[in-house]
Amino acid sequence: MAGTGVDAAAFAAFDMQALDAEHFDAGLASAGDALAVVFFWGVDCFNCEIAKQAMLAHPDAIRALGLKWFHSNVYANPELARRFALHGVPAWFFFRRGKRLGRATG
Repeated sequence: MAGTGVDAAAFAAFDMQALDAEHFDAGLASAGDALAVVFFWGVDCFNCEIAKQAMLAHPDAIRALGLKWFHSNVYANPELARRFALHGVPAWFFFRRGKRLGRATG
């Protein structure tokens, strides 16, 4: 999902699966019983890039959490931005078995 203004290193480092609006629920279902995190971001979003750099600074600690990672560019998937009432990115949503548990916006 690399493009203008996108550093995809964090997506690869944490094996983040890209989700779009059409495949969102099926993607989450693929996490099974694992705690799933969806990283919502946008192209040319400065804070999104800072968040990815912070994650890459501590990869072992993040991997040790045993999370199943997903990501979605909300500029390319505005349906997801509406569905989750996103007012800004980056944002992380936490799910288990498809049920939303919480969110963090940063």
